[in-house]
Amino acid sequence: MPILPIDAGRYGSEEVKRIFEEEQVLKYNLEFEAVVAEAQGMLGIIPKDASNEIACKARSNLVRIDRVKELEAVREHDVAAMVEALVEVCSDIAKPWVHYGLTSYDVVDTRIAMQMRDALKIIEDKVKRLTLLLVDKALAYKDLPAVGRTHGQHASIISFGLKFAVWASDMLMHLERLQEVKKRVLVCKTLGVVGTGSLMRDKALEVQRVVAERLNLYPVDAATQVVSRERIAELIAALTLIACTLDKIAVEVRNLQRSEIDEVMEPFKEGQMGSSAVPVKRNPIKSERVSSIARLMHGILIVALENVALWHERDLSNSANERFIIPMSIILLDEMLNSMINVIANLKVKTDSIARNLMLTKGQIFAEFVLDVLIRKGMGRIEAYKLVQSIAFEASNKGIEFLEALKGDERIINIITKDELDNIFNAKEHLGASYIIIKEIADKAVTMCK
Repeated sequence: MPILPIDAGRYGSEEVKRIFEEEQVLKYNLEFEAVVAEAQGMLGIIPKDASNEIACKARSNLVRIDRVKELEAVREHDVAAMVEALVEVCSDIAKPWVHYGLTSYDVVDTRIAMQMRDALKIIEDKVKRLTLLLVDKALAYKDLPAVGRTHGQHASIISFGLKFAVWASDMLMHLERLQEVKKRVLVCKTLGVVGTGSLMRDKALEVQRVVAERLNLYPVDAATQVVSRERIAELIAALTLIACTLDKIAVEVRNLQRSEIDEVMEPFKEGQMGSSAVPVKRNPIKSERVSSIARLMHGILIVALENVALWHERDLSNSANERFIIPMSIILLDEMLNSMINVIANLKVKTDSIARNLMLTKGQIFAEFVLDVLIRKGMGRIEAYKLVQSIAFEASNKGIEFLEALKGDERIINIITKDELDNIFNAKEHLGASYIIIKEIADKAVTMCK
């Protein structure tokens, strides 16, 4: 009976969860044993006949998960149970050479790397898909002036498309991080009990090199009984940073969907219910889900960081929690990406509301540009600032349009003509380098997301 929502199918795609299912874990473990045996046979460390048989039996489906569990119940060691189950299906010639020169965490750490190799491909593909969706939105709304808010207050005019371009740029940086982290995380270890490769002696590093190459991994430079946990912490940190960006996007969508702002709307399918009590509610539940899971991701990273310091050549204090944090970090991020892809792909942008909000302060959002013209015409910056501020505050108190207040003030009209003021109050003239920025991000995205 499922207990966790992941087990119940609520979160994460099947393609990602399949990587962590126990049957697939067994396949990864056995494939590692097969490749190691092949490398050892090729290098003359174990008999060639034994090498071939071990590899064949490891890939034959003769080692069954139920038998491994049966042995584990007695041995209380999952890897030892897997090795024993493999030994059982081998001939007397091959039995002594199963798992030769290895320790259990050679299997576990390399299997984790194999899982990450496959999982990161899925995550990268979804990051690329989201990036291109963000670019599409950036280009679609590049010419749409909108309120730029700082401290929750109207600050100046922004291209609505620039919001999406910034997020696309963030996602491109995440792609770069994932590429960079692979060489440190996707590592193979075959160096035995304390990392010396003692039983394979001078051929130990060659075995590791061959195995890494065949598994599309990198050979670890040095290790104790385990691969240093800084590597896993770095991976989860990279995943958590992606989660933080998704949370940032989600928070903005949630804010812009507030009834008082009403500039965007999450997809809301036919038959969906926003509230069990209020029929008219359309809540941003997908974005809220993203924000909720992001908080969990932050906590997972803390556990990964605490796993770095182990006793001597290793202890077991990392083992139990890694059975949670490694699959959870991937599965939860996969869910966040799925949700945000859905939100961005089907986001409703309310251009009428954006135009309305732009003038919500009765034109005071143009204050920056009035100040700029005064300075360009020779007025001192502080003097100009105080003048624009005083006129704006008085206009607010009187509830009148800012442009009207400016045109009625002799101190302004003596410097800026009314026609010039009218030109200043054209929002599309104040998008600055937005289009260039958006275009550059779009071009970079096309290159990186092929």
